[in-house]
Amino acid sequence: MTREKSLKTLIVQYTPRNERSNTKKILDAFVGEIKNSDIEKLDLTKDVPDLFLEHNLDAYIHRDYLGEAISAEQKNSLAKMDRMTAQLKSADIVIVVYPMNNFSMPAVVKAWFDSVMLKGKTWDTKNGNYVGLMNGRKALTLVSSGADYENGPMVSWEHALSLANLEFQFMGYSDIRGILAGGMGSEPTRLSNLEKSIKQAKSIAQEWYSKK
Repeated sequence: MTREKSLKTLIVQYTPRNERSNTKKILDAFVGEIKNSDIEKLDLTKDVPDLFLEHNLDAYIHRDYLGEAISAEQKNSLAKMDRMTAQLKSADIVIVVYPMNNFSMPAVVKAWFDSVMLKGKTWDTKNGNYVGLMNGRKALTLVSSGADYENGPMVSWEHALSLANLEFQFMGYSDIRGILAGGMGSEPTRLSNLEKSIKQAKSIAQEWYSKK
């Protein structure tokens, strides 16, 4: 009898407020419902992604766009990006967790997306069109914000969750979900919205990890 392959879940987390973080409370509720999956964690407060700067950007273009051989030094400049990309590609489900910063995702989270959205690895081009290479996988983004960006006059200011959804769509993920827990800056809105978001997170986890 062959043993069923276990799912792998990657949690990419930026919650520098730790136990005080509302986003982490939602993540903890989700994790509590995970079954039949190996879990790997990437803490972006400790393992900070590289930025594309002059040297590694040049190496990336020559290697992945032009298909040229690059030097050992250039390969080393891309090593962390390659590691994080391989880590993402190995996961069936990815959960990305962070608070909204100034209407969008924190810089370190954007740097992670830039690190793993590498041509020929998670996306490519074919006949002049962009093609996502991560089909068959699931992605969930958990975000909290001080104000309410799902209702009222600030809806158009929200770029934290919507950008993550777009990034996953570009990479070709088959099932993309997102939870934006708004109104965390005031009581009793925080408590009611946090409770609602926790219920949503648990529901998604129960759907994704239930045995068929």
